[in-house]
Amino acid sequence: MKNSLLTIKIHIIGWCLLLLVPYLLTRQVYQSIAPVPAEISRIPLLVLSAVLITIFYFNYFLLIPRYLFKKKYWQYFSLLLLAILATFLFSGVVNSLSGFNPHKLADISPLIEKIQPVIKINALLMLVISIVTSTLLAVNNRLKETEGEKFTAQIASLKSQINPHFLFNTLNNIYATAIDTSPKAADMVDKLSEMMRYTMRETQKDFVLLEEEVCYISNYIELQKIRLDRRVKLDYTFNGNFSTYQLAPMLLIPFIENAFKHGVNAEQRSHIKIEIALKESELHLSVSNRKVEIQKETTEQSGLGIENTKRRLQLIYPLKYLLSITETEKDFSVSLRINLA
Repeated sequence: MKNSLLTIKIHIIGWCLLLLVPYLLTRQVYQSIAPVPAEISRIPLLVLSAVLITIFYFNYFLLIPRYLFKKKYWQYFSLLLLAILATFLFSGVVNSLSGFNPHKLADISPLIEKIQPVIKINALLMLVISIVTSTLLAVNNRLKETEGEKFTAQIASLKSQINPHFLFNTLNNIYATAIDTSPKAADMVDKLSEMMRYTMRETQKDFVLLEEEVCYISNYIELQKIRLDRRVKLDYTFNGNFSTYQLAPMLLIPFIENAFKHGVNAEQRSHIKIEIALKESELHLSVSNRKVEIQKETTEQSGLGIENTKRRLQLIYPLKYLLSITETEKDFSVSLRINLA
C-alpha cells in the first residue's frame, strides 16, 4: 500500500514538472511578444497535457503488457500510431470547439508565427519523451517483478526439495542396511551427504555446472533404489559432456521426483524410465512412469512442484525451452528440451 502511494506521488510530481515548465515558458514568450490573453496560451497547453498523459498511460498499462512484452511488435507499433493519431484528432476537435485558432495568432504579432514551428517541435519532443519514459518505466518494473519472481520460485523450489519424509525414510533404510553390510551403508551415507551439501550450498547460485546437477540426480536415484522392490522396474541412463554447460539448480529433479511419487507402490507393478542427454548445446530430459495409487497429499505436492518448475523455466529460459507433459489413465511422461547456449 505504501509503495502504491509513493508511486502515485512520484507520478504527480513528475507530471507537474514536465507540464508546468513549458507552460510558464510559452506563456512568457506570448506575453512578451504581444498582449495576448492568458487563455490563448492555456488552451493548446492543456490539450497537449491531456494528449501526453493519455498516450503515456495507454502505452504503459495496455500496449506494453499486451503487445510489446509478448513480442507482438507489429500490433504494438500499429496501435501506438493509431493512438497518437486519435489524440491529435481529439486535440483538433477540442481546439475547434473552444474557439482557439492558431492561424489567427499571426494577426496579433508576426513574431508569433515564426516561433510556432519551434513550439510544435517542442510538443513533438515531449510526446516522444512521454512514450519513451512510459516504455522504460514499464520495462524497469517488469525486470524488478521478474527478479522477485525468480527469487520466490527459487526459494519455493528449495523448500519443495527438502523433504523431511524422504530424509527420514532414507536414514531408516541406511540404518537397516548397515546391520548387514557396512560398506554399502557407508556409500549411501556418502551419497546422502553429497545431496544435502549440494542442496544447502550450490542451490544458492543462479546457475551450477550441469555435471553437478546430474550428479545430484544420480545420487537421488541411487537412494530411491533402496525402497524399490522387484515390482518396480527402473531404467536410468545419461550421456554427454555435462561439464561444459551450466543450468539453473534443482530444475530437473521435480520431474524425476514426481516419477517416484507416482510410480512406486509395493502392491502394484510399475516401470520408471529416466533419460538425460546433452546433444551439442541442447539438454534433453525424458521421464516416464506407470501410475500407481498414491495418497492425495502426495499428488498435490507433486503438482505444486511441477507448476513451480514451469514458472522457473518461463522466467529463466524464455523461448529457449520446450516442455511436453503427457498424462493418460495409466501413464505419465515428461519431455523437456533446453537450449543452454
